Amino acid sequence: MKNHINSIIIGACIVITAVLLSGAWVKSHLNDSNKTTIRVTGKADRNFTSDLIVWNGSFSKKSETLSDAYQLVKKDQDVVNAYLQQKGVKEDEIKFSSITIDKKFESIYNDKGYIVQTIFKGYELTQNVSIESKEVDKVEQISREVTELINQGVEFYSNEPSYFFTKLSDLKIELLKAATEDARKRAETITTNAGSGLSNLVKSYMGVFQITAQNSTEEYEYGGSYNTTSKAKTISITVTLEYELK
Repeated sequence: MKNHINSIIIGACIVITAVLLSGAWVKSHLNDSNKTTIRVTGKADRNFTSDLIVWNGSFSKKSETLSDAYQLVKKDQDVVNAYLQQKGVKEDEIKFSSITIDKKFESIYNDKGYIVQTIFKGYELTQNVSIESKEVDKVEQISREVTELINQGVEFYSNEPSYFFTKLSDLKIELLKAATEDARKRAETITTNAGSGLSNLVKSYMGVFQITAQNSTEEYEYGGSYNTTSKAKTISITVTLEYELK
């Protein structure tokens, strides 16, 4: 009997404690804001075409002596430079990097698969060339045709171009304005149909800019994304507004 009474007392204490805690939460919550608010998110996006292209490639030569390899690479540099200018690239848009040197070795293995000797086979010198230009279509075409240099004895490796937009700052401001207006209109539509109205703006939250390829399935990233592999892109931003209700 005594144990039964103790169980009843403990149960009652638990119920009372729960009620008190619930009341404290409601009171605290009401003190945080004594006005009802509405939070809405607006979005804006724009399609644009890149107006700046950055493209680079490399070429290399091998020789048993460093001086011979250097002369061969310098000869290839002259051929590459002449080719690009012939294609219409301005001289000041062509940038050649410093030459990198790689010593080449050949390993000799025994019948058990262990290295028993290493033979020096000479030098391989590599040089990179890059172009940064606003003539996007022209450089894009060159990047596809540059393998023509192989016919001139140049072992050329071409990378995919990267595409950028020089007026991105202005576009971002335009999108922020549009996304904010969209959020405001959404809030007005909701409150009007609910028989209420908007009062003061309490808070605003700006999302990150996402730049993706047009008509692609690229996923948005938490910190924002910036596609550089596509010439045609889409930029988007979200803005969240929180208003007090009248």
